[in-house]
Amino acid sequence: MFRPKALGGALTALATVAAGVFIAAAVSTSPAVAAGTGTGYLHTSGNQIVDSTGTTVRLTGINWFGMETDNKTFHGLWSSNPWKGQLDTMARLGYNTLRVPYSNDALKAGATATGINDFVNPDLIGLSPLQILDKVIDYAGSKGMRIILDRHRPTSAGQSPLWYTSTVSEATWINDWKMLAQRYAGNPTVIGADLHNEPHAEGTNPAATGACWGCGDTTRDWRLAAERAGNAILGVQPNWLIFVEGVSCPSGGLSNVWDNDPSNDEDCGWWGGNLSKAGQFPVRLNVANRLVYSPHEYATSVYRQTWFDAPDYPANMPAIWDKYFGYLYKQNIAPIMMGEFGSTLVDPKDKVWLEKLMAYTGTGVTGMSFTYWSWNPNSGDTGGIALDDWTNINTAKQAILQPYLIAPSGGTGGPTDGPTGGPTDPATGACTATYRQVNAWQGGFQGELTVKNTGSGAVNPWSVTWSWPSGVTLGSGWNATVTQSGTTVTAAAPSHAPSLPAGGSVTVGFTANGTASAPGTVKLNGTGC
Repeated sequence: MFRPKALGGALTALATVAAGVFIAAAVSTSPAVAAGTGTGYLHTSGNQIVDSTGTTVRLTGINWFGMETDNKTFHGLWSSNPWKGQLDTMARLGYNTLRVPYSNDALKAGATATGINDFVNPDLIGLSPLQILDKVIDYAGSKGMRIILDRHRPTSAGQSPLWYTSTVSEATWINDWKMLAQRYAGNPTVIGADLHNEPHAEGTNPAATGACWGCGDTTRDWRLAAERAGNAILGVQPNWLIFVEGVSCPSGGLSNVWDNDPSNDEDCGWWGGNLSKAGQFPVRLNVANRLVYSPHEYATSVYRQTWFDAPDYPANMPAIWDKYFGYLYKQNIAPIMMGEFGSTLVDPKDKVWLEKLMAYTGTGVTGMSFTYWSWNPNSGDTGGIALDDWTNINTAKQAILQPYLIAPSGGTGGPTDGPTGGPTDPATGACTATYRQVNAWQGGFQGELTVKNTGSGAVNPWSVTWSWPSGVTLGSGWNATVTQSGTTVTAAAPSHAPSLPAGGSVTVGFTANGTASAPGTVKLNGTGC
């Protein structure tokens, strides 16, 4: 079904919430070095993504769209929040990967980026869409984030069922990919290509005209097209991962009901979400260990699929996910990176769906990777993690995603590559702390406490404590196991990131009930900050 993801033009920016600084601390901008995003280029091993050292990596990212629209660059650059500030927030929340949708229009010579607040983003004045992308990649990389490029549309006019149209040929599609692979060769921040967004069915059988999987028709078989494009890219940049989405209906037609035989009816799913034939007809690449399957999955805010109204919902959902893509992961065939999934959470069924889906992806670094749709609040289908001011966040969505996020290892989420062993000796331990109030409402508030280990050795496992005035109680927490006893709050290291090396930082996010209050008496493993 058609999904108009980007609605409207520039939104009126709202006033930002003032940040209260508790104690000054430096922000780390070291490159990615640990299990969150890994070291060097990535490749695959069975159903896992691993880095150049063989360490398992889990991509837990987010989509930031706009480069595929008429603006030809990231949306929200019109707001009062600078582009770097938005990336800072993404990294701080724990998103270690950025999926960047684009259209071929944005890559053309002479393409112009529009919708930019020059006063807030003076460093973007006069830059082309690709030059702005360069800056986003460089800054995201400095925070330990990875980048996946997504050919979202042939033109800014809209999505297409096939990877080519009457005006954008397959040759243009492949040549533009080769150009991007060459442009970012040698920059391991950019890890791969999501070849074409949401191939899907068109026409009604027997006159199917849309993308099929395994049908053998070179003009429609998405599996064969993905091989052609993937191998062309790997010929230029053999270190990239190749992300391949599914189709909607394997036949490429909307249904088989034309023959009046229910036993023939095809099992169709989301656009780009149906990989049920990939086991039988796998994508074959010339470079081993580069293939990642990337399904899309949505909730009732996008379309009310029949399974949402099944009497056993949501218990029926894992079997549906198994059928469409999960079997590839469970049978150790290939990694899964859900390139898009999201919801407005308006329908109560959607909250259950999102909770169930996140649990299905698994926990820790060995779970399925994902990039949530989307950062943008102006997605007509789902809304965003960012609210309309592009500064504050949707706490309901973030609270569901937070336990599954692995912060970029070079950002404020804290590296995990430090030496192992016991806690640092308090005599050599030292720390600084910064508090930022993210949001406030009647009866509650949201904040982020960043603690940096300025001591001479690693703290393993780390634990941060602070005090709150009487009457302030913890609502939820993330990036740590956060608990409260009396007026004392404890944030204990998660199992996937137990070590906080010298110079490393960790940001603990939380919501709380009561009068907005900065943490007091902050300590790192007993040492005052």
